[in-house]
Amino acid sequence: MTQRLQDRTALVTGSTSNIGRAIAQRLAAEGAHVVVSGRDAERGEAVVAGIRADGGKADFVRADLDGSREASHALAAEATEVLGGRIDVLVNNAGIYRTAPTLADTDADALDQLYAVNVKAPYFLTQAVAPRMVADGGGAIVNLGSWVARLAAPSGGAYASTKAAMESLTRSWAAELGAQGVRVNAVSPGVVRPPELDPALSFSENMTVGTPAGAPGHPDAIAAAVAYLASDDARFVHGSVLDVDGGRANVAVVAA
Repeated sequence: MTQRLQDRTALVTGSTSNIGRAIAQRLAAEGAHVVVSGRDAERGEAVVAGIRADGGKADFVRADLDGSREASHALAAEATEVLGGRIDVLVNNAGIYRTAPTLADTDADALDQLYAVNVKAPYFLTQAVAPRMVADGGGAIVNLGSWVARLAAPSGGAYASTKAAMESLTRSWAAELGAQGVRVNAVSPGVVRPPELDPALSFSENMTVGTPAGAPGHPDAIAAAVAYLASDDARFVHGSVLDVDGGRANVAVVAA
């Protein structure tokens, strides 16, 4: 594998499982010193151990990104220290999905928590990290959106709106920070099968019927896209949302 991120540092939120774990592993394999972050220390240390066993460099920093400015700024400060004084790449991956099928079923607490974790937490984390990136001469920020931000479904609108917010912030931050050397982009995943699931089990197969891919994706596909956007290969890419969704959002879905 290429070493496009050799001697760089990266903070990946929500990286103790699934997509975030795959991103942390890929950035480390590309040469970055990665801070794995999440609420579960046991899982986080397991991810770190795996990266180190493969010859990569990683450390775990526990964080509960509850949407408060204090929590996000504290993570930025600790990760910066662990990474030797700088963060070259920030991946805003941490997020939650609260089951709220319809407008009528969404209560105030659920909506507040979705926006706290999915929007406010990465907002304040970026607020803390970006100025230091500018001072250090540049960096790359990659946000995680979702296909549901642009292809509406009759349920899950509250969650979809948080991902739409992150895709909008991606463009706004790109406009604000690009001239100062910080590139901001996003990856929009489609239906992804967590690798710990038995491949024989059906997982949201109905959501991929009729798409060009025809099946759920693997977290490694998302990780590869993030690694590209974080690297100098994407030096001319600003404010983009890269769809990695098997064609779900952009190609007409035909029922089987």
